Amino acid sequence: MKLTKASRPATPKPGLISTWLLRPLLLLLTIALLYQSWFLLHIVYWRTYHPTTSAFMQDRLETMRRQNPAAKLQHRWIDYEQISNHLKRAVIATEDARFMQHQGFDYKAIEVAWKKNLKQRKLAAGGSTISQQLAKNLFLSSEKTVWRKLQETLITLMLEEFLNKRRILEIYLNVIEWGEGVFGIEAAAHHYFGMPASSLAPEQSAWLASIISNPRFYDMHRQSPRLLKKARIILSRLPTAKIP
Repeated sequence: MKLTKASRPATPKPGLISTWLLRPLLLLLTIALLYQSWFLLHIVYWRTYHPTTSAFMQDRLETMRRQNPAAKLQHRWIDYEQISNHLKRAVIATEDARFMQHQGFDYKAIEVAWKKNLKQRKLAAGGSTISQQLAKNLFLSSEKTVWRKLQETLITLMLEEFLNKRRILEIYLNVIEWGEGVFGIEAAAHHYFGMPASSLAPEQSAWLASIISNPRFYDMHRQSPRLLKKARIILSRLPTAKIP
């Protein structure tokens, strides 16, 4: 049977197809912008006010409370001036030697890490800067996915744009994990040495900086030969480390 002109299916007009595709794309773009704005507003707020928690803190507390509902984190914020300069130098020396020179990403360290990973055929090194680590600690997780790395990159750019190096380092030292349920350098100084962070000596600072890569493990293995060797290397680098 031959279809008449009146009975043939109507062909959608090009303009209708464009509108049908454009609306969901605009909606997705709006959602993405709102999502990134949520990070940005927090960072701008933290130019003046201190963060009281982080994604890593919340995750650790939830894990601890599955075993002990009454568990609490050890954490107390202290200002930049109250932190030993030895500790600041030790952390920069071990975590991000070019912290004062880069704009959030140390491309030399990334290249070295990439070559090391290719040689060992696994993710043996990361090359993350202090700014990148802070982005992850504040908002994200330790999960290794392409999406998480992309989001970390965007947040790092925001941190570097809206916070100066001094503020980035101050927040970093106050929110990262230093042991089982121990967050921030003030809690760490009391936890390991029974003293405030302002009183940390070079040797103590180098030891604390050396546990950042695996704090919960080294909390239980404080005299590990590998740890002590790393602390000695960091101690030797203190005089050359530049701090904001």
